[in-house]
Amino acid sequence: MISKRILGNSGLEVSALGLGCMGLSFGYGPATDKHEAIKLIRAAFDAGITFFDTAECYGPFTNEELLGEALAPFREKVVIATKFGFEDGDSKKGLDSSPARIRAVVEASLKRLKTDYIDLFYQHRVDPNVPMEEVAGTVKDLIGEGKVKHFGLSEAGVESIRKAHSVQPVTALQSEYSLFFREPEKEIILTLEELGIGFVPFSPLGKGFLTGAIDGTTRFDPTDFRNTVPRFSEENRKANQALVDLVKTIAIDKEATPAQIALAWLLAQKPWIVPIPGTTKLHRLQENIGAIHVNLSEAELNDIAKALEHIEIVGARYSAQLQDRVGK
Repeated sequence: MISKRILGNSGLEVSALGLGCMGLSFGYGPATDKHEAIKLIRAAFDAGITFFDTAECYGPFTNEELLGEALAPFREKVVIATKFGFEDGDSKKGLDSSPARIRAVVEASLKRLKTDYIDLFYQHRVDPNVPMEEVAGTVKDLIGEGKVKHFGLSEAGVESIRKAHSVQPVTALQSEYSLFFREPEKEIILTLEELGIGFVPFSPLGKGFLTGAIDGTTRFDPTDFRNTVPRFSEENRKANQALVDLVKTIAIDKEATPAQIALAWLLAQKPWIVPIPGTTKLHRLQENIGAIHVNLSEAELNDIAKALEHIEIVGARYSAQLQDRVGK
């Protein structure tokens, strides 16, 4: 079975690995067949995963509906995280974290998720037009009403995290973090440790890059958002291959796969870090879960840290427009 972790000081206990469900409906090419997607989600639960991540804008809306149906038979045994923060629930539109919008999202998400409470409710992106204290205060009220259990932020900067936490304790920050993107090490992780906030890294496999299955010749589906990511341009993929080569070398030594090394490395950083790799394939799900049993020693982690000092990652992780929404 999968070991458990607690997100920060909140007491929210989840499996040490969660399942990011976005890619089943959105972002990485055509949506997965609904029956196959439900089968995958239930297989994750059967394997010991109790932490499932979605958002109203994944689809929009279809991912929450999918998760609601898949998890209904064992709702009380799982932790469901979803998100608010976009106008009309559409990530292509502007941001909207107005109190009225937050309340509307809760009601709609509860219906789609077939539940009467949301375990972890994230602000998807910081809205510069709504004071963070107001956002946190609205979620605090929803917690008081029993509709939400825990408050989270996604891709927020240190200042926003502190402001939110002073009004309603933040249980978790969800942001990108992996061997492929280590920006949170500068100040985010220290802040989370100080405040007792859990960390939920998304794209822990570098949007698939760290699995070793992507190289300079890979062609993505036309609807795959990686086509818009500078880091995934053909020349940058070739330039960044050195990191994959490093991970592959360690994987061979440890008799593991590159994906398992990438996840084991994240799990070894802090005991309150819970990565949420996503997949549409059952064998990848099983492979990811296997990372729980890969232990990297202090010496191995030091060797990795030294090797990383000599590898420069090329290309931004988002297009300029999307980059403008993070770290606020």
